[in-house]
Amino acid sequence: MGIVAFALRRPYTFLVAGVLILLLGITAVFRTPTDVFPNIDIPVVTVVWYYDGLDAAETEKRISTYTEFSESFFVNNLRTIESQTTPGLVLQKLYFQPGVNVDLAVAQTVSATNSIRALLPPGIQPPIIMQYSASSVPVLQLSLSSEKLTESELYDYGIYRIRQQLAPIPGTMLPPPYGGKIRQVMVDIDETKLAGVGLTPLDVSNAINVQNLTLPGGTVKFGATQYDVRMNGMPDVAARLNDVPLKRDPKTGAIVRIADVAQVRDGTAVQQNVVRREGRRSVLLSIMKAGNASTLSVVNAIRNQVLPVTRAAAPAGMKIEELFDQSLFVKAAITGVASEAVIAGLLTAAMILAFLASWRSTIIVAVSIPLAILSSIAVLSWTGQTLNLMTLGGLALAVGILVDDATVTIENIHRIRHEGTELRQAVLNGASEIALPTLVSTLAISSVFVSVEFLVGPSRFLFTPMALAVVYAMLASYAISRTLVPIFAAILLRSEERQTIRRRDAGLPPDVITRFGIAFDRRFNQLRDSYVRQLHGLIESGWKVPALAGVTVLAAGFLATQVGQDFFPTIDAGEFKLHVRAPEGTRIESTERLFDQVEDVIREVVPEHERSLVLDNMGVPFRYSMPFDDGTTVGPNDGQIMVELKEGHRPTADYIRTLRTELARRFPDSVFYFQPADIVTQILNFGLPAQVDIRISGYDAANNRKVMQEVRQEVSRIPGLVDVHLHQQIAAPELAIAIDRERALDLGLTLNDVARNVMVSLASSNTVTPNFWVDPATGIQYPLAVQTPQYRVNNLGDLRNTVIASAIGSQHSSALLSNVATIKRGTAQNVISHSNIQPTLDVDASAEGRDLGSIARDIDRVIARHRGELSPGNVITVQGQIESMHSAFTRLGIGLMVAAIAVYLLMVVNFQSFMDPFVVVLGLPGAMCGIVFMLFVTGTTFSVPSLMGAIMSVGVASANSILLVTFAKERRSEGLSAVEAAVAAGQARLRPILMTSLAMIIGMLPMSLGLGDGGEQNAPLGRAVIGGLMMGTCATLFIVPWLYTRLRKRESRILEEYSHV
Repeated sequence: MGIVAFALRRPYTFLVAGVLILLLGITAVFRTPTDVFPNIDIPVVTVVWYYDGLDAAETEKRISTYTEFSESFFVNNLRTIESQTTPGLVLQKLYFQPGVNVDLAVAQTVSATNSIRALLPPGIQPPIIMQYSASSVPVLQLSLSSEKLTESELYDYGIYRIRQQLAPIPGTMLPPPYGGKIRQVMVDIDETKLAGVGLTPLDVSNAINVQNLTLPGGTVKFGATQYDVRMNGMPDVAARLNDVPLKRDPKTGAIVRIADVAQVRDGTAVQQNVVRREGRRSVLLSIMKAGNASTLSVVNAIRNQVLPVTRAAAPAGMKIEELFDQSLFVKAAITGVASEAVIAGLLTAAMILAFLASWRSTIIVAVSIPLAILSSIAVLSWTGQTLNLMTLGGLALAVGILVDDATVTIENIHRIRHEGTELRQAVLNGASEIALPTLVSTLAISSVFVSVEFLVGPSRFLFTPMALAVVYAMLASYAISRTLVPIFAAILLRSEERQTIRRRDAGLPPDVITRFGIAFDRRFNQLRDSYVRQLHGLIESGWKVPALAGVTVLAAGFLATQVGQDFFPTIDAGEFKLHVRAPEGTRIESTERLFDQVEDVIREVVPEHERSLVLDNMGVPFRYSMPFDDGTTVGPNDGQIMVELKEGHRPTADYIRTLRTELARRFPDSVFYFQPADIVTQILNFGLPAQVDIRISGYDAANNRKVMQEVRQEVSRIPGLVDVHLHQQIAAPELAIAIDRERALDLGLTLNDVARNVMVSLASSNTVTPNFWVDPATGIQYPLAVQTPQYRVNNLGDLRNTVIASAIGSQHSSALLSNVATIKRGTAQNVISHSNIQPTLDVDASAEGRDLGSIARDIDRVIARHRGELSPGNVITVQGQIESMHSAFTRLGIGLMVAAIAVYLLMVVNFQSFMDPFVVVLGLPGAMCGIVFMLFVTGTTFSVPSLMGAIMSVGVASANSILLVTFAKERRSEGLSAVEAAVAAGQARLRPILMTSLAMIIGMLPMSLGLGDGGEQNAPLGRAVIGGLMMGTCATLFIVPWLYTRLRKRESRILEEYSHV
């Protein structure tokens, strides 16, 4: 090929190009963002509506359903609308088709929600609308605690000081703090005193609204001076609102002030969310990274730039501690993958040294690997990719393949040199004669990665960069093996020959490496002779190969049914997250007591020397945090306990298993389930509430509920399925107030009077008529709420005594709620979920100790039994990881077939024959059998990474077979028969095939062991490649020559007569 001769004619040009690659690659390494995963760009827009105090059923009817219809009408490219309604709060997630313009999606969502506000309940505020993606995960948590400061002061400092200092860091997303108490000016009503002066809660609320306000005063000009006018509309001290007059007594002329019927205090809103660190109340600031930001740069900037200043400026006694730092995991995982690549390179170099017995040849191969990898990194960086587990995993994977091109070239030069050709001609011929077959084999390996394009969801975003990393490195490696490798070979091998001549002339014996090489060659020649004898025996026998192949395929087919299937391997990141749900209706104070008891059990099970941290987060966080929430915490009876373990801990799964049985035994009334705590699983589970989600959707609520309970009971008995629970709460306690409209009319009241007074008393005036007080010291405004303190409404009697209105005229006594309404206890669903507007019920579960594929088959059998019980139009589906897994496997299967066809067509072009490539393709099932055997032996399941390994080993196995068949064709053209050509090809290509296969197997060993943080992720990939190569190499060396002798007895091609035109 001309490029080899050109490179040898102009060596300096290509040496400079090599130096440039080195410089660009090293620059790219330092400039490219580093993260755990590539940016997973699945656009989601979250919409949060709030209307405090409204029960879930009314919230669903008046807000959820109506707004979802509006969004489905006005927003384009929607894939699904998921929503969850809890009392007074609606969390909607709009999932879009891939590749949609997110800015347009947000604009359309804003327009859709604004257009219907007038049709929603009175006084409803505009929704919170935010956009985020799967890569937006918490990377660091800051815990604020103090012996001296109150929870309210901690919360205030977190939201108004620390959050503001963190905001300028590029790539951060900052939800409001969790836990703490939100500062609020409270007007605490005393119902008895109100009744005494003939006033209602609504009167107090109205008085506050008209007496506490900010309106412009304008300006006046007196003479030569202009004055700005300022009114005392808002008091400087909140307590002065106590002096606001409500009315003048017509008899005595005395003024009734707010202080006579209520107390105004600078207090806090009713606490809905409690965070505790090691049992002590604290405030938690969660720091998330925006989709394409680097975890390491975000965390390092916070730690080095913000926290030192923040800690220095914090009030005395405040402790600011860093928790759950994901950058440590990212750093360890990436260091692990990088060191795997280095170890792989060193092992590979050692193996090449053994085969070629030339340290100079080893250096040539060893130099070509980093250059190819740096080329790939430079291109990845230029195309906007990050350095992450997947791209670095791809490069570690590529180390073995990269050796292929350079090794085959060097080995060929050595072989031709041993045949007596002079060095100059050996270098030219050695590099040129294999240029085309190695180009085809490189393209064959690259083309198998077309299958990645068939994936959808997170897997596609994960594996496309990995495939690109390998392809870029492969193409760079091919270019290097045609240019720099011949140049280095010509320079270094000449000096090697001169040294040998000098030693011989001086009468010195050969050096150690040469002696080792001679001994190795002697042994290798014995192996080759034995191989040739075996090959002759197989080719002469008509039944041995078919019988052996048949037995192998049948065995692999049987074992494939035993291997099992998973979506992705599980990862032990040294932390776990336990979700605790107390019985419906449990108040947050009782939930906190339950958490105390659960924590005691955790401390019993996980010894202190292995436990680093226990953090509780119970109740529903402030509404501005909801866009970042996974929606699993649904009320004050609900929360999460996060436990971080120390280095050298026992497997996390053991603790989870023990806790699961122990907690269920000690607290039978509560629901416990474990959620993913590590950054990897959170990203992979994007949009999924659990690994397994059995969903019934439709409008026949009563029947769906009945079927769901039966399904839940049956699936909870499936082996390997754990944490089975119903996500929705369908029997929460409620009080139904039935107002007698006629009785109210007799008392001169309307339903509006009654409802508004009950609302102000119980839900606070802030819901419909928000009012604020500004702290003059800081300029921060705080909500001002009129409400009856919760401790004053202790029983039904207190509730019945809510003052509704003064009867006609001030002489008469006030009307109480009990005069116009009856109150009944009952139960109702207070967590309502929708999917594409239809109501849904979800049974969530996780897999443990058994593969997901087997569990999925058992679930399908249960569902098939109950599907017929549903009314027409109601459907039951299985979602979560099971759905993602089936989709990924099907698509990868299609991708693998497309890849095989692409490789076949590529070979047809190369061989100018339809039959020669067929010989190669028929040898590929050997690699597939090897993958199954290896996965079975190592106890690894079929998963997306192991299927990626299968795809890769198909490419590599075909590359070796292409070299063998090319050589056989060349021998045929010299007049040999099919059998002679096949044996000669096997004999000549044995060394390079064994070298490249062993290099790749050795290169994959560190990855396949799955050591280090996050190593479990890519281990199945390495194991699949090793298994595929071991069997694939045997197939290449024995089956392919046998097939060649049977299928290519006569060399023929269409339009033979034109072949020399």
